[in-house]
Amino acid sequence: MPRCFWCTDDPLYQAYHDHEWGTPRRDPALLFEMLLLEGFQAGLSWITILRKRERYREVLYGFDPVRLAQMSDARIEELMQDASIIRNRLKLNAARRNAQAWLAVDNPAKWLWSFVGGEPKVNHFARHSDIPAFTEESVAMSKALKKAGFTFVGPTICYALMQATGMVMDHTTDCDRYAELVR
Repeated sequence: MPRCFWCTDDPLYQAYHDHEWGTPRRDPALLFEMLLLEGFQAGLSWITILRKRERYREVLYGFDPVRLAQMSDARIEELMQDASIIRNRLKLNAARRNAQAWLAVDNPAKWLWSFVGGEPKVNHFARHSDIPAFTEESVAMSKALKKAGFTFVGPTICYALMQATGMVMDHTTDCDRYAELVR
């Protein structure tokens, strides 16, 4: 199956590419999970996060924003000792802060989708080099998220969130998923 160039032969990466990335997702729980995972990914490769995703689900209460919003400093200290996750205090504190901000937003899934007009934006890029690192929409999303109290939500992270959750479809035109998602 022809895939986007970034998808290596790692089965976990291929499953993510083939079944998740670029597929429109509106479920608030999944959007919240992806927002946090994209923040944890900052400065790292996405495969690193995919390999730790299940452990994050375990230690971060299944990405339940109510429980995460109440996470204590002591719990963050415990997590800093867990070698099976990214032990970065700023990112762990951001997960708690972002949960608090998420809960303060009315209909956060609809709000996030509003930055692309409520419907998936389908791009038609022939080469990966044509795909931008961020767009006007991701800059606007980043500014709005920051204003609402979120952290680790720069324009590049926001664009990665948009790509991952199908707000924008950036599979290249030579990828089999492109044809599936354009239909």
